[in-house]
Amino acid sequence: MNKTQLLPGLSLTTPHRFVDERGFFTETYNKARFADETGYSGEFVQDNLSSSALGVVRGLHYQIEPRPQGKLVSVVKGAVFDVALDIRRSSQTFGEWFAVELSAEEGNRLWIPPGFAHGFLALSDGAEVLYKTTEFYAPAHERVIRWDDPAIAIAWPIEAVGRVVVSERDAEAPLLSDAEVLA
Repeated sequence: MNKTQLLPGLSLTTPHRFVDERGFFTETYNKARFADETGYSGEFVQDNLSSSALGVVRGLHYQIEPRPQGKLVSVVKGAVFDVALDIRRSSQTFGEWFAVELSAEEGNRLWIPPGFAHGFLALSDGAEVLYKTTEFYAPAHERVIRWDDPAIAIAWPIEAVGRVVVSERDAEAPLLSDAEVLA
């Protein structure tokens, strides 16, 4: 189900930008401010940067116990349709998703705590997504849910990009009903 409001645990913020004739300056991460905004005061252990051509879908990716990842997602070039899917079986919003356009121009970012799968659709050519993670990448614990699972029914704005490019692994991922998820 599409939510126009954030699902419990998610947080959408836009850091303040100081703009003048030279351009802008923004504080991309401040631990104390981030903890106030999201309630998360733990550490980030890894930063990742991906670049995607127009129409590329990545996801829905996550890691299972004992290595689940939280992600602070922002876009440093272009724009993406960013999706968080609740995969906490014990959650009242299990199987529900939230999506938002994240863009370099807007400067907004989405906090996705452990317990959510994450994916995005590149809305511009060369969209660059930067995300901080709360856990190291652990291939043995990485899982994927099909981006186009009809039971989830994410309203991907495919008409806005005209095509979809998906990796073989993501295209062959299991449906949510068959996926290994978090308790």
